[in-house]
Amino acid sequence: MSDGQTYNVLFLCTANSARSVLAESLLAELGRGRFNAFSAGSFPRGQVHPMTLEVLQQLQLPVDGLRSKSWDEFTGTDAPQMDFIFTVCDSAAGEACPVWPGHPATAHWGVPDPAFVDGDADAQCAAFLEAARVLKRRIELFLSLPLARLDTMSLQHELRAIGQR
Repeated sequence: MSDGQTYNVLFLCTANSARSVLAESLLAELGRGRFNAFSAGSFPRGQVHPMTLEVLQQLQLPVDGLRSKSWDEFTGTDAPQMDFIFTVCDSAAGEACPVWPGHPATAHWGVPDPAFVDGDADAQCAAFLEAARVLKRRIELFLSLPLARLDTMSLQHELRAIGQR
């Protein structure tokens, strides 16, 4: 991977309504100019969770164009070729994924699903904010990697280690 390159990153989750969408928006903002961020799901819910959009707006992050979509959109010949793919939920990590063209680097960055938190709106909002905080920290660590200088094995090791933080 060379300096000055714009990288394509896909965040995967089963429903593509909360965590993967949070990650897409975070990377779109934090990695602007260096990264193109995408998200998708194996069984997309068809709509972004309303609390996802509310939290992104609270954090002053982009929400335009965010939608729940299938990972099938990224397997066709006209789809952008991914450089990195991160699963952000445990069920998506265990599913049989499509074969991705170009052999992107992959890692699992599991985050508890804030959509399943019981409680009032404040408790739910707190869970979404915590998911965003964890994802932001991991994305910041990812953005700090010297991508052009890491060999494939070292890069894969670093990406997986980020998912443990």
